[in-house]
Amino acid sequence: MEYRRLGASGVRVSEIGLGSWLTYGVGVEADRAKACVARAYELGVNFFDTADVYGRGAAEEVMGEALAGLPRSSYVLATKVFFPVGDGPNDRGLSRKHIMESCHASLRRLRTDYLDLYQCHRFDDETPLEETLRALDDLVRQGKVHYVGVSEWTAAQIGDALALADDLGLDRLVSNQPEYSILRRRIEAEVLPLCAREGVGQVVWSPLAQGVLTGKYRKGETPPADSRAASRKMGSFVGRFLTDEVLDAVERLRVVADEAGLSMAQLALAWVLRTEVVASAIVGASRPEQLEDNCAAAGRRLDDEVLAAVDKAVAGVLEP
Repeated sequence: MEYRRLGASGVRVSEIGLGSWLTYGVGVEADRAKACVARAYELGVNFFDTADVYGRGAAEEVMGEALAGLPRSSYVLATKVFFPVGDGPNDRGLSRKHIMESCHASLRRLRTDYLDLYQCHRFDDETPLEETLRALDDLVRQGKVHYVGVSEWTAAQIGDALALADDLGLDRLVSNQPEYSILRRRIEAEVLPLCAREGVGQVVWSPLAQGVLTGKYRKGETPPADSRAASRKMGSFVGRFLTDEVLDAVERLRVVADEAGLSMAQLALAWVLRTEVVASAIVGASRPEQLEDNCAAAGRRLDDEVLAAVDKAVAGVLEP
């Protein structure tokens, strides 16, 4: 495993991280989830990501149980706040009330005294940004959170948060968690340049495009029985990638991967890690053996010829 600094902070995270969206506490049995966490840790993964909304707390509980026997200082634990976790009017958003209450609830579920990284899952248009940043800063000063970040914020929103934190002397954002893959590149125009200038590291989600970039789905064929697309609980987001045009592009990527001596998953992960502003690529393994293939992407660097071949393979199927 290789490790990178998370933005301008001093903490180092594994190039491959393990997430829990749609999997742990939702579509993957607890015992298998714990086996995945254990195998990831054995392979050198030290970055584990979850959120309070995943399974309405179930993912945090499973992750907490899986990590409970490991030295707390040996891993970097991240979770998020924003989406509804209850039916009350204050059970959502980025108000001081919700941030404080959600943080304490996450700590209980994760069986820990502190979070290494606490991330605002989306931007809250209904709460003053200063209120959100002051609440996060208070959690840092209390020792309950070490670093703060955001997920799926625009470049303008990230820039505003950084400027306000500097003006008020508050703890600065060190991370952003956007979707990023060979097929989904919308952050390249504005978010990545801003974050590179400001020292905000990226911990990207869905680098394998819901598993499509592993090559497991073929045009005209039924999805494998053990795949995400075949799962009622986990398959709700993969359909956008299962078009004939995308699957044709994936077949072209298969040739690129073969010629580079990589599995398709390794090619996709090495591609998002080609830029230093990306600190970690978060995978969502449902079986321990998947992690062995994924973690082998750490430290792999793609030359210009391979990068050009990737761009050629997916030309015409990238998002606008």
